[in-house]
Amino acid sequence: MADLLEVRGLKTWFRQRSGWVKAVDDISFSVPAGKTVGLVGESGSGKTTVGRTLLKLIPATGGEAFFEGREILGMEERAFRPLRARMQMVFQDPFGSLNPRMRVREIIGEALEIHFPKTQNADRRERVAELLRQVGLKEEMMERYPHEFSGGQRQRIGIARALAVKPRFIVCDEPVSALDVSVQARIVNLLQDLQEELGLAYLFIAHDLAVVEHVSDHVLVMYRGKIVESASAEAIYQDPKHDYTKKLLAAAPGAI
Repeated sequence: MADLLEVRGLKTWFRQRSGWVKAVDDISFSVPAGKTVGLVGESGSGKTTVGRTLLKLIPATGGEAFFEGREILGMEERAFRPLRARMQMVFQDPFGSLNPRMRVREIIGEALEIHFPKTQNADRRERVAELLRQVGLKEEMMERYPHEFSGGQRQRIGIARALAVKPRFIVCDEPVSALDVSVQARIVNLLQDLQEELGLAYLFIAHDLAVVEHVSDHVLVMYRGKIVESASAEAIYQDPKHDYTKKLLAAAPGAI
């Protein structure tokens, strides 16, 4: 299967008074269309920076990233804007990522207004209703505010917002780590069902190797800005090579 995203020598460094912090330091990997690549590491390993850099929320220091065959890191914003609809993110904190002063209808509809400005209001409302049903919520919930939902429901809203513009690639940045354990499996199952239904590719970022192994076709283990191990999910789980990977496995509470 062809690669949807190919990353070559990616670097994201931050200047501090004491010198440069190499959050991401010369990493390369690819994400095939319709597949999940897991990116796992402890807090501070650089994994979230990878996702934000690829979506151009943080500027890259060096390297290249090819999405659908086009190099995107060097693109000016005007040229990249049409691709933003095809590359979306589901954030870690489902409450912090939703505007508390906006109704669900407005939160999800905002992306439609930006990327499809000619859409009629009635059609936009129907699309929001369709998206809510797709993520397991009721149509009438679109008139509520974020605080009226549980954590799992808010994350479903965040997923619906990401799906609104029909992306091909989604960065899932710790999408279940802020949720109760009882809810985590339901959100993971939802993401997997949507992937199968819509042909989505995921970069699934997490600190829990058990969760990553459960959802991923291929796993990247990140430590201090570098990828220290890259293998199939089965190989990572059954025969880890790097000491850091073994440490993460030992800390994993078990597959969900």
